Amino acid sequence: MSEPTAATPAGGLRKRAASNGRDLTRPELPEALPIPIYDNHTHLEFEDGVDQLDPIDSLDRAEAVGVRGVVQVGTDLETSRWGAQLAESDSRVLAAVALHPNEAPRVAAAGALIEQLSELSRLAAQPRVRAVGETGLDFFRTAEDGRDAQIEAFEAHIDIAKANGIALQIHDRDAHDEVVSTLLRVGAPERTVFHCFSGDTRLARICNEHGWYLSVAGTSTFKNAPALREALAIARPELLLAETDSPFLTPEPYRGRPNAPYLLPYTVRRLAETLDMPLDELCALLAENTERAYGTWDAAEADA
Repeated sequence: MSEPTAATPAGGLRKRAASNGRDLTRPELPEALPIPIYDNHTHLEFEDGVDQLDPIDSLDRAEAVGVRGVVQVGTDLETSRWGAQLAESDSRVLAAVALHPNEAPRVAAAGALIEQLSELSRLAAQPRVRAVGETGLDFFRTAEDGRDAQIEAFEAHIDIAKANGIALQIHDRDAHDEVVSTLLRVGAPERTVFHCFSGDTRLARICNEHGWYLSVAGTSTFKNAPALREALAIARPELLLAETDSPFLTPEPYRGRPNAPYLLPYTVRRLAETLDMPLDELCALLAENTERAYGTWDAAEADA
């Protein structure tokens, strides 16, 4: 995701920064997918658009087009708690909890990293928290003086995921080699997901080798992303997942407008074209892969 730009107001929703001339009207609902799937990475705490969606509205729209559930992803302690609470109250939601890589240096500078990691570990033990994320490394937004804190936090998040037997969702920006070397040095969790996969064929082959999931976001639909589509084309099919990272990374043909889980079908249809796979087969595959990564969304299911 992009770096958060505002504190959370009452009610748990965050506003994005000013529009800067962006078209903030929401696209219409797309044609429903033939087989329901899941959005494995979204940020429902953000509002973005003229007709603001609260989390329940967003989930309702998604369900109407064949997106039956989401993984709500934390970026700091506050949003991690919020996501865990939402997952307890709505069976269409599972949660991931973490400090975003760009958040970790700020928390460390305040002397609160150990305390907040301890609280995240407690949250990770809750039955509807099924992933630790998003965590990882971001060498685009964080300068060199913050990298040690990022790496320390990343390694701690890996340990939390393994201790709880849940998935790890990785944020990797301009840090492919360092992320891979950290995973190999520390030992990756059994289920490791490269959120918004942005690598080339080399990284795709590394993921294939180690059984790490590649999560496909709206970036895969962009006209300037042929190298990304080439990488996805060689991914092992059983390792593919789909996400929106909403309200960010809206897929074509609505790039730049507000994103939400109900727009995931655009990314999935483009992925079907990239893989030359029938849409219904791809949807069935994505649903199976996602449940393998996180467990079922069934409210009675307590274990991933």
